[in-house]
Amino acid sequence: MDPPPISIGLKLKRIANAAAVAVLLAAIAASAEAAGLDFPAATSKLLPPEQAFRFSARVLDSKTVEGRYDVVDGYYLYRDKLHFMLQAAPPALGNAELPAGQRKHDEFFGDVEIYRGAITIKLPIAGAGPGQSLVLVADSQGCADAGVCYPPTRQQITLTVPPAGGPGPSISASPPRKGLFD
Repeated sequence: MDPPPISIGLKLKRIANAAAVAVLLAAIAASAEAAGLDFPAATSKLLPPEQAFRFSARVLDSKTVEGRYDVVDGYYLYRDKLHFMLQAAPPALGNAELPAGQRKHDEFFGDVEIYRGAITIKLPIAGAGPGQSLVLVADSQGCADAGVCYPPTRQQITLTVPPAGGPGPSISASPPRKGLFD
């Protein structure tokens, strides 16, 4: 059954209404700018946490996983909010070997250490054999310099322990994706 026809007049009315709303919003924005109001959150676009804090990992050998965060300029990660685990045991994951961070006084968390740029983390594993599949879970929390902090974020990667003789490939937790308005 065919949908009922829509009259040209109704379509034009909808278009005119949408245009009127757009003109009104543009006028409000222009008035706010002329009045000297600054809306930095509206002008800067925040990245999703998976893009701001890109996590990847690779298995170096049957005893070591190397994790890596690539933190985008204008963002930072809290050192004490990084936690790692394997989804199933064995093998067992040891304590993460985290590099020293930069000191920062945070209005919410007090004196903390943060990371900017690239961070490499060594994760000891015990009981892994060549060809074994591992699901590495990485929890993190960070903020944008614009003053917005993200809730804790969980990313996971499935890795395979390589045969003796060399490290496995680097695997990204989530491939880069476009936002709703990109």
